[in-house]
Amino acid sequence: MTILWFERALLPDGWAENVRVALDAGRIAAVETGATPLPGDARHAIALPGLANLHCHGFQRGMAGLSETRGRPDDDFWSWREIMYRFLDRLTPGDIAAINALAYVEMMESGFTRVAEFHYLHNDAEGRRYADPAEMAAAVVAAADESGIGLTLLPVFYAHGDFGGAPPAPGQRRFLSDIDGFAKLAEASRAKLPADAAFGIAPHSLRAVTAEELTAILPLADGGPVHIHAAEQMREVEASLKWSGQRPVEWLLNNVEVDARWCLVHATHLTESECDRLAASGAVAGLCPVTEANLGDGIFPADRYLAGGGAIGIGTDSNVLIDAAGELRALEYSQRLRDRRRAMLGSEAIPSIGERLFREALAGGARAAGAGTGIAVGQPADLFTLAANDPAFAGAHDRTLLDRWIFAARAPAIDSVWRAGRRWVAGGRHVARDTVAARYRSAVEALLA
Repeated sequence: MTILWFERALLPDGWAENVRVALDAGRIAAVETGATPLPGDARHAIALPGLANLHCHGFQRGMAGLSETRGRPDDDFWSWREIMYRFLDRLTPGDIAAINALAYVEMMESGFTRVAEFHYLHNDAEGRRYADPAEMAAAVVAAADESGIGLTLLPVFYAHGDFGGAPPAPGQRRFLSDIDGFAKLAEASRAKLPADAAFGIAPHSLRAVTAEELTAILPLADGGPVHIHAAEQMREVEASLKWSGQRPVEWLLNNVEVDARWCLVHATHLTESECDRLAASGAVAGLCPVTEANLGDGIFPADRYLAGGGAIGIGTDSNVLIDAAGELRALEYSQRLRDRRRAMLGSEAIPSIGERLFREALAGGARAAGAGTGIAVGQPADLFTLAANDPAFAGAHDRTLLDRWIFAARAPAIDSVWRAGRRWVAGGRHVARDTVAARYRSAVEALLA
């Protein structure tokens, strides 16, 4: 058993002082407040529960910075996608393991302790299934194991190139499945998972799956989370209207039992009615503000959605820059830029923007990842500490600590991270960083040669 003592910690019911936490068998065995540290206790300053990264394409970390050169006057998401297709053409399972491992190490160093991998790279370079249909999934599992991050694996069903069952493009050949093949892939992928992993499925989008296919594959989630891209781009919304007379989120709400198991990733372009209905459904809006800004997607109506009781979580999506605090900061700043106001996402109950966003992302991310959370008895022993000696925290009080971290500290300002009771990050560095980074460099240099 590991015993940690904190000067202060964020518990489910708020900040507490002098908190003694016992970790045993990967879970939190006891929490005592107002406690005196005992000999042998590991002493730290400020503890927070680990966040779930609810949307990640790990391999895209390897192409970060490769799409920032102007290629044409109308560069947008769709031209970025062509660059991404060219990058993944040569990726092997070994490359996936190397690239994802670094992405997951960086996530751990920024306060994420679980990742929901939206895993759609299934086939070989020619578009054929590997002899083991879950060979690529095994590479993702290996990366998670090396980094120590908790894994929620979401194999992606992808069959078409656009709404209405349009034929796929050549660049999509490595993603494709039919229903029977996907069922085999899902079964084989589930068999690769460690005991504390979670499993769900991800119909890629209404562009890539027909209504009939969506109905057929949903049982494969077996009660686990269901994630889908929806309404990320206006071009997608317009194509959906042409196909069905309904917008993507509208179609889902009208035709599928969208509930708390669902995560609608991005959901950027919503009408007021869609926003209110989605908030009431119990589904999580999976927001990736750094990627959404990088791709020029648009701004999610977070103020209205949260006011309606909607659940949110954050993800790093393309992994162009991995920083949990940066995602939360970008979310708030996007609302300010749109409305030319300040302090948009605080609430009467929680006026601190940082604390409100952290708590919302903590709860929504855990739900979307199918995992528990919080510094509480019985929950996974997933937590991290802020570097209290960072000047950003000078004179900070409970009511300002999370604002200081999210808006004022230089990233990541994190000292230690525990996942399943093991300390993976100390002094701000992951224990496997050097080995993982060296292998990443070799893989990416070979890919870009």
